Amino acid sequence: MKHLILPLFALAWAVSAQAGSDRVLSGSVADANGETIPGANIVWLGSKTGTSTDLQGAFSLKRTGAADRLVVSCIGFATDTLTVAPEQEYIDIVLREGMELAEVDVTARKITLGKLRSSVMNTDMVSREELFRAACCNLGESFVTNPSVDVNYSDAATGAKQIRLLGLSGTYVQLLTENIPNFRGASAPYALGYVPGPWMQSIQVSKGTSSVKNGYEALTGQINIEFKKPQAADADWVSANLFGSTTGRYEANADASVKLTDKWSTMLLAHYENETRSHDANDDGFADLPMVEQYNLFNRWAYMGDRYIFQAGIKALREDRTSGQVSHGGHAAADPYRVGINTDRYEAFVKQALVFDKEHNTNLALILSGTLHDMDASYGRKLYDVDQQNAYASLIFETDFTPQHSLSTGVSFNYDHYAQHFRLTNDAALEPSRRLDKEAVTGLYAQYTYKPSDKLTLMAGVRGDYSNLYGSFFTPRANVRYAPNDIVTFRASVGKGYRTNHVLAENNYLLASSRAVRLADDLKQEEAWNYGVSVATSIPVADKTLTLNAEYYYTDFLNQVVVDMESNAHEVAFTNLDGRSYSHVFQVEASYPFFAGFNLTAAWRWTNVRHEIGGVLYEKALTGRYKGLLTASYKTPLGKWQFDATWQQNGGGRMPKPYTLADGSLSWGERYGSFGQLSMQVTRFFRRWSVYVGGENLTNFKQRNPIIGADNPWGDTFDATMVWGPMHGATGYIGVRFNLPRGN
Repeated sequence: MKHLILPLFALAWAVSAQAGSDRVLSGSVADANGETIPGANIVWLGSKTGTSTDLQGAFSLKRTGAADRLVVSCIGFATDTLTVAPEQEYIDIVLREGMELAEVDVTARKITLGKLRSSVMNTDMVSREELFRAACCNLGESFVTNPSVDVNYSDAATGAKQIRLLGLSGTYVQLLTENIPNFRGASAPYALGYVPGPWMQSIQVSKGTSSVKNGYEALTGQINIEFKKPQAADADWVSANLFGSTTGRYEANADASVKLTDKWSTMLLAHYENETRSHDANDDGFADLPMVEQYNLFNRWAYMGDRYIFQAGIKALREDRTSGQVSHGGHAAADPYRVGINTDRYEAFVKQALVFDKEHNTNLALILSGTLHDMDASYGRKLYDVDQQNAYASLIFETDFTPQHSLSTGVSFNYDHYAQHFRLTNDAALEPSRRLDKEAVTGLYAQYTYKPSDKLTLMAGVRGDYSNLYGSFFTPRANVRYAPNDIVTFRASVGKGYRTNHVLAENNYLLASSRAVRLADDLKQEEAWNYGVSVATSIPVADKTLTLNAEYYYTDFLNQVVVDMESNAHEVAFTNLDGRSYSHVFQVEASYPFFAGFNLTAAWRWTNVRHEIGGVLYEKALTGRYKGLLTASYKTPLGKWQFDATWQQNGGGRMPKPYTLADGSLSWGERYGSFGQLSMQVTRFFRRWSVYVGGENLTNFKQRNPIIGADNPWGDTFDATMVWGPMHGATGYIGVRFNLPRGN
């Protein structure tokens, strides 16, 4: 009899499981104030079956077998795992705002690029799916579809790139990796290439005044990068990405994760890239793009206990970058101008948290990180070698007194050490100079959040810091969010920021010119106020939702280190601001899903950046006055094909003041015009892998002769820093992605 009962029991279980798989679980996700959360991720534990909430916070999810545990996550909230009864058909889910260390893991998302609705700050979230749309190979290529962030070449010789946010250079943006300040000083010119795209889980872009918890340096905003995590519910056993382009760029990425126990997990991420060929499409004798070879490794560990959380990781990077003159017309230069930049970089971090009261989110967290950055660079016969060491520590206490009142307070310490060895002229007989810079900053802060209702949130913070170089200074910041209904949300912010300018470390790419370098002896700490207002609306139109956003930001500098390329066309001078310096930015954006699977986003941004030099208020050189963006994405009903296209219209701007040549002509034009760029991509999805094919700059627009005086790089007219547009034309690429899910 028992031989008959067991098969019957197994059959009954299978039938029951199959019946359960035909059922659907519906529900909603909201925060502690009852405000619905769009874009929250819901996935059955141990499976890849998941969905995301719509703009009203609702979801519907098909049951899979006997699955009875849901993993719910969203950026800014603590991930939760819930047990669902077999007969349950509806569930209301409430997420708590996440702790500093409890990073959120992004799984499947319908909303790939959008505002974090519940955030008091004006924050855009770029999901992993949005990164795939851009086929981004690194951080610098992640913002193709983002209207707020520009990424431009800094010069035409080194391949250095910089972010622009709110019209100002990336040095005024605080870059964070999982809420740890990173990529400061010597790493700034090339850091956008240090973060492989396949490693990233999401990016959060906070514009204007941000939280005081991460320091005082964010003058225009923060960009926080979240990497893949081994403890994530959707972590893969193995995933890989292979990429190749028509420029001879090849990349290979792979990562693997192991869940050792129910609490311990680890992950290894590896990246290799090699740009093998030198191109000289404009026939000026200089390589259009540098040849780059990079090795990048990242090992991380996690322990996720009920009361104790531990994360740690170590990274190692080696990059060799070469550029300069190439064989021209089949004949090599007798004394070629070469650029060589060799970098070794090591990072380590430890993050720990003790949870005292889950209900009130009471926890104590400790963050420790250290970085060693060694770079040896040559620009012709100019030299810049730097050994930068950084140590960072932050102790954070957070608690929610009530659902309406919460407090975050802590202390921090940051230490920077720069050992520099440089020669700023092409006179090889000149003995290189040495310079040692040290700064230690100790700070403490308190940030208070008040939510009297689900419509209003107020957040105010202040921090005080002491620098061994600049003494004491205070950073006040405040943010307000008001949502009178489900349709419109208003935000306003005001706050101060400071920054220590490490001139040579952050601007060494300017050595790729014949300009003399002049440094003022008494450079001050940079200081600026930032003011911002924004409104976001979600309007029902034809059974769909039209999303509209408008924002305005004003940055006003009290102190600034001015990069003066106006007073003397054969010199770059770093001086203190004497007069006014400000930035106005206005941006509008609209997004609408015209039909199933298709979404269209349009944006336009106006920028007015000016600074005073020698009593003259100049329009900021090499800064476009406007930007237009149009992105379209369509995914077929069965999810097998996806088509993406992005058009950028970049406005013209002013060039640094030119000089008159012997024949009476100008060394370069006084202004440059607008130009458009088109990128497209087609992706074919299979069960465990996908193939993507695309092209960038399909308009084939290139800046003509971006290097001034390229025919004589040893002369006094050579300048590779006059860059305002792309330096290479249309580029095609193909890639393959593969993933093998991990069952938990």
